Amino acid sequence: MPKYKKLEDFIESEEKKEEFPSSLPCIPLKGEEVAFPSSLTPFYVGREMAIKALEEVINTEERYLILVAQKDPDVEQPTPKDVYRVGILARLLQIAKLPDGGFKAIAEGVSRVKIEKFIRRKPYFVCNFKIWDKKIRKTKSVLALMRLVKQTAKKYFEMTNRLPKEALKEIDLFEEPDKLVDTIASFISADLEKKQHFLEIRDPKERMIELLKHLNSELELLELEGKIEKKVKDKIDKTQKEYYLREKLETIKDELGMKTDEAYELKSRLKEKEYPADVEETVLKEIERLEKMHPSSAEASVSRTYIEWLLELPWMEKTEESFDIKKAESILNADHYGLDDVKERILDYIAVKKFSGTAKSPILCLVGPPGVGKTSLGRSLAKALNRKFGQISLGGMRDEAEIRGHRRTYVGAMPGRIIQTLKKLKTNNPLILLDEIDKMGISFQGDPAAALLEVLDPEQNSHFVDYYVEIPFDLSDVVFVTTANTVDPIPPALLDRMEIIEIPGYTLQEKIEIAKRHLIPKLKVDYGLKNFNFSISKKALERLIEEYTLESGVRNLERMLAKLLRKVARKLVEGEKNVKIKVGNLEEFIGAPFLVKPQLPSSPRVGETIGLAWTSVGGAVLSVESLIVPGSSKMILTGNLGDVMKESAAIAMTLCKKMCGDSKKEFFEKHDFHIHVPEGAVPKDGPSAGVTILSSLCSSIMNKAAKNDIAMTGEITLNGDVLAIGGLREKILAAKRMGIKEVIVPKANEPMVRKMKKDVVEGVKIHYVSNVEEVLRLVLEVKNVCKKS
Repeated sequence: MPKYKKLEDFIESEEKKEEFPSSLPCIPLKGEEVAFPSSLTPFYVGREMAIKALEEVINTEERYLILVAQKDPDVEQPTPKDVYRVGILARLLQIAKLPDGGFKAIAEGVSRVKIEKFIRRKPYFVCNFKIWDKKIRKTKSVLALMRLVKQTAKKYFEMTNRLPKEALKEIDLFEEPDKLVDTIASFISADLEKKQHFLEIRDPKERMIELLKHLNSELELLELEGKIEKKVKDKIDKTQKEYYLREKLETIKDELGMKTDEAYELKSRLKEKEYPADVEETVLKEIERLEKMHPSSAEASVSRTYIEWLLELPWMEKTEESFDIKKAESILNADHYGLDDVKERILDYIAVKKFSGTAKSPILCLVGPPGVGKTSLGRSLAKALNRKFGQISLGGMRDEAEIRGHRRTYVGAMPGRIIQTLKKLKTNNPLILLDEIDKMGISFQGDPAAALLEVLDPEQNSHFVDYYVEIPFDLSDVVFVTTANTVDPIPPALLDRMEIIEIPGYTLQEKIEIAKRHLIPKLKVDYGLKNFNFSISKKALERLIEEYTLESGVRNLERMLAKLLRKVARKLVEGEKNVKIKVGNLEEFIGAPFLVKPQLPSSPRVGETIGLAWTSVGGAVLSVESLIVPGSSKMILTGNLGDVMKESAAIAMTLCKKMCGDSKKEFFEKHDFHIHVPEGAVPKDGPSAGVTILSSLCSSIMNKAAKNDIAMTGEITLNGDVLAIGGLREKILAAKRMGIKEVIVPKANEPMVRKMKKDVVEGVKIHYVSNVEEVLRLVLEVKNVCKKS
């Protein structure tokens, strides 16, 4: 029994093969066509070598010949290098002489062949060849691929009409992959190289995949061309239809003497309500210009849009204000807990407005960390004043036109956000909240902060001019409320126009009350739990706030409560009747605490003291470390410190040297002093760490442990004085969150502490200091670095 290396060799051996001559005449086809087997190939014979080859073929009984494509159709006398090596073995069926002396021949493709050698080149090509077809087992994947090729080919030919409809049905009759590919490839639109590529691939499965790729690509192009053609046709049809109808309408109006045109309609709208004289005059002029324009022109569209904007703006419309102070106070108290300064300012404004009627609307700037309710407070203020509420987010705004609008000469011009908001609210005395005013930017398109100077100036905004509207609009009745996390990025000129109201972070008790009064009832409604029985103990709320959230506001607290209520809902669905959340089972609902609090010294340590800092998101507690090593009196600063904090370290070092005098001069000259503030990736700056750095250095110089239960803040001078600092409320709250019971603050800040609510300072012992000696006495129990008290 013969051995076969591959399965296909066995399959081919079982087929009955037709016998062909070992060599045949070869005719290069001059043109862009490629001959395929299983189809009729008409070709022109005009060159001398091709005519002689044809004469030789006619004289044989079988009339076999080889047809190959020519690489470059412009070559008149081709050599073997100018023709492809894969072609077809064909049988000559018909030949006819043409008037120009050439011949038109038709051959039937029999099989693909590969030319192995040209054994004669003159007077015509004669070559040895081998059959290039390859049999394949018809597996399920091959049959599926054939079906996909047939479906795609029929769709392609239906879209291109390259085959008659009756011929499309015959595609389904092909049962051999090679015959299917050869027939389809001979009729598709493709260049010479692409068709030759289909001819040269030997594996039938690979041929079908390549053909399928080409057909899908062609279908995508055909669909895109169809869409473009349809759009162009629809646009032309629509334009022609509109033109016809417009002309017909104008003719009807002329015949009936009707005056219901667009200009008449706009004039009617102008008479429907009262407008300022300059607005009415401008609208009438624009209508006159519009009447002289062709309705379909671009200029007419711009003019029409401008007139509509002028007619729709609330030039004279006002909302009736409420001057009921008790009602306003109850609304503010119901919506927000605390925030007494803001509420007092609004109630004062309502009182003055009630008596004078001409009080200028305030420009309030609510400054505080995220999550303390600045934005939601704006809605409550609008409700208390009985004004409509509008919100404009300024975060990331870089274009001046967002405030002042675009000039009408630009394509797609629009008014600024202020005018757009007024049009939307349909009143000229709303409350507009300008959110995140500290996060505006500057770009080549202008400075939006500079554009706000006129808007937020009560002396100027009565005649605010938007570049698009071009007519002064009175903004003096608008109450503007802005919000910011910090005032530092706000330009001084803009900051000067606003009344700054600080909204500090909430205390533990305030957060508990906010959770009970606002957050939990709101979440109950959101989650549909209003009528179900469950309770949360005060101790559980305290633990949730202290161990699961670390913030000045209540945004994270709301997220944790939402998570808690989702678990409650699941318990109720599972059949529990009354869910009670206590300290003991809190972790069962929301898991273990995940906060990573700053690592403060657990016991008194040499060179490590605790400081207090203010950030845009509230207060923070940080430790300062110092270490003395042999060296040459260098001071090393690490921890990502800013310039001001580096200067505080330099002042502290100088003070230490001053307090020690000559007694430790040699000590300072022969040692290096390394000061480090942990969490080195976090930037730190500000002068209030002066007393903390000084205490740390003194602790290292004296080799005396500093107390680990006392935190401090204060700026120091070269004379040893301790100066006042800012953000004290947030710093005290941060100390309380970390369990610190004693805080050192500058004496100058004592009035600020007296203004704080009782629950802010409750449980914390405040030490007031005016010089560094008092600080050292509290932290190290010494009077200065070198003399023990």
